[in-house]
Amino acid sequence: MAFVVTEACIRCKYTDCVAACPVECFHEGPDFLVIDPAACIDCGVCVPECPVEAIFDEKDLAPEHHEYIALNKRLAAQWPLITAAQDPLPDADTWADQKNKRALLTESVEQV
Repeated sequence: MAFVVTEACIRCKYTDCVAACPVECFHEGPDFLVIDPAACIDCGVCVPECPVEAIFDEKDLAPEHHEYIALNKRLAAQWPLITAAQDPLPDADTWADQKNKRALLTESVEQV
């Protein structure tokens, strides 16, 4: 099992989780982070570091977030690795408590 980044990260992109991760498993898109399930060592240190509670163990995902398992895997193969913390998106605090953000996700780096 791997850990999965879910909808709460969309348009926020806090990177506290990246700084805490002992391996290089996070990948960065324009407005979202994902975890490469092949690189994740299932340690869970990233979970408490996420200020928007967007990271879950795959086995603990709510049914409405199951699509994020495949989404993390697919986008991790396309997006570049991120290995250090960066500033969140400028309006991250505005988006942090928003729900139903899936349609807002920018999947292609070229869309930016």
